[in-house]
Amino acid sequence: MLLMVNDVDVAYGRAQVLHQISIAVDEGERVFMVGRNGAGKTTLLKTIAGFLAPSHGSIVFAGRPIAGLPAEEVARGGIRYVFQDKRVFTKLTVRENIEIAAHAAKIRLAEAIERVVEIYPKMTRFLDSPAGGLSGGQRQLLLLGRALLGQPRLLLIDEPTEGLSAGAIDEVFDVLEKSKGTVAMVIVEQNLSVVRQLADRVYAVKEGRVCSEYRDMAAIADPSVLEGVL
Repeated sequence: MLLMVNDVDVAYGRAQVLHQISIAVDEGERVFMVGRNGAGKTTLLKTIAGFLAPSHGSIVFAGRPIAGLPAEEVARGGIRYVFQDKRVFTKLTVRENIEIAAHAAKIRLAEAIERVVEIYPKMTRFLDSPAGGLSGGQRQLLLLGRALLGQPRLLLIDEPTEGLSAGAIDEVFDVLEKSKGTVAMVIVEQNLSVVRQLADRVYAVKEGRVCSEYRDMAAIADPSVLEGVL
C-alpha cells in the first residue's frame, strides 16, 4: 500500500474530531471520502498533509512514517494538498501562479505551463490574466494542474466540485479521469454521481469514524445505502 492510516485520533483542543480512523490507498488508486459536513473528512486530509498532528495512531506513506511531520516535508515527500477554498494568488497572473508551483516542484516554467495546458487547454487564454479573474471552475483546474507538477505520488483533494456549474464539474471530472492510474488520490466529495464514476474505493465517514468501506460502486447506486451518512 502507498498510504496506510491506522487508528488515528485527532483533537482540536479538548474536542476530539477523529476517532481511530483507518484507511488505505494503493498506488494509482482513487479513494473517495463521503459524509456530512463536520464528519471529519477535511480534518483527515489535513492530518495526512501535515497541517495537524494526530494524538494517537500512525500514518505511513511509501513505507515512511509521516504522522506529525511538517506540511512542507510531507509535500516534498510526494503528497500535494488541494484546498477546498480554491485558493490561488489572486493578484498574480495565471503564469505567475504556475511559476510558483514550478519552482516548488523544481521544474522549468515552460515545462510546467505545458503540463497545465495539456491538462486544461483553455488555460492558454488566461496565462497573462490575473488569477483573481478566473471562475471557480477555472481556479479549481489551475490548482489541479499545479498540484500535478513534479509527478507527486498522492493528491489530497477537498471538495473539488463544490459550488461549480454543471459544465465546470464536467471539466474537473475530465481532469481527474485523465489522471487515472498516474497518481493516487484521496478525494472528499459530496457529488455521488462523480464518486460512482471515478472511485476505486469509498469510505463513508460519520462523526469522526469510518462507518463503511465500499469497493463495488454498484453497492452505493441505491441512495438509501448511504442514508444517515450524507
